[in-house]
Amino acid sequence: MRSEKKICIVGPSKRFISGISYYTIRLANAMSERYDVSVICFRQLLPTFLFPGKEHVGKDISTLDFNSDVEVFDGMDYNNPFTWFKAYRFFKKQDPDVVILQWWTSSVAHMHLLLKLFSSLGKETKVVIEFHEVVDPFEEAILPIRLYSKLMGKSLRKDLDAYITHSRSDQQLVAERYDIDMEKIHVIPHGLYDQYGEPLESRDAKASLSIEEEFVILSFGLIRKYKGIPYLIEAFEELPEEIAQKSRLLIVGEVWEGRKELLEQIERSPYSEKITLVDEYVSDDMIPTYFSAADVLVLPYLRASQSGIAHIGMSFGKPVVVSEVGGLKESMADYKGTFFVRPQNVDDIREQILRQFGNTDKYDPPVRTWDKIMELFQRSILND
Repeated sequence: MRSEKKICIVGPSKRFISGISYYTIRLANAMSERYDVSVICFRQLLPTFLFPGKEHVGKDISTLDFNSDVEVFDGMDYNNPFTWFKAYRFFKKQDPDVVILQWWTSSVAHMHLLLKLFSSLGKETKVVIEFHEVVDPFEEAILPIRLYSKLMGKSLRKDLDAYITHSRSDQQLVAERYDIDMEKIHVIPHGLYDQYGEPLESRDAKASLSIEEEFVILSFGLIRKYKGIPYLIEAFEELPEEIAQKSRLLIVGEVWEGRKELLEQIERSPYSEKITLVDEYVSDDMIPTYFSAADVLVLPYLRASQSGIAHIGMSFGKPVVVSEVGGLKESMADYKGTFFVRPQNVDDIREQILRQFGNTDKYDPPVRTWDKIMELFQRSILND
């Protein structure tokens, strides 16, 4: 039975595409099966030249889009009050009962605050913030952004109706860091990113990438310091030579931090000819190829709230070697293909990679479909 309740979801547009863009689309589409759903997108997040991934900004690299029955305003720009006024007109026309703000960066806090203000004008509207990050160390390290984040974030978080995290560990962090009542923070897991279709034959996928080695170790996603890629390279170098010679370390993702150091580490590696770095934001149509070619996905994070990449890996049934940190300890615990390692522990990473050599097992993904996620929203946030 379709509800009369109106939901407005606020998140980034596909112009600055990221995992949060995909999340916003998947959540809106799932909710539109039961509710009248609208979306307000943040289109221009910051000056493009300041964005580490400026090379892919505005490119059409994703086939995922909103359902036809989802009304979308695309979008609000950080520096254009005229777009804020247009967003206000769209908001008043939609007249939502619940607003769900996606939080992942401080750079758009002023636009979040505008949406909070819109929600206070007119009828009583429930406002919810969904945390994809508790804090970003990169932003914390830059004094002006840290001050801006502290001031704007405090105003935004004040007196909201509810808060969402994707794990109990983040629930605890949010409660402690921002002095929020635990009872107002709801834990709703991250849905699987299963929109990429069926896997390819491993042999065909490897051939299309010109990979001749029988064992492919995949690292995927934006490359930042907290992703722990140097530890993966060290672990690869410590594999027995007969296994290393049969292996390909495939590092795929746009390099945002530490490019010089990463390139130097690869160049001086004794197995440099066995390491491939693909420094780009990969389009959706290439995702099945990379994940089908992989024999193991390795995510040696130093910290993490969640990982969209892990959810792609699970949807493809791949063994995932992942650091036992943050929300990953919970989100990966019910997946039989998870192999936890201690963060920054090269020996752990090496041993778990060795365990996967010759392993052809495929694993069933956890039951974390988007209709199940929507049901959790219904019970905890929407009170249906």
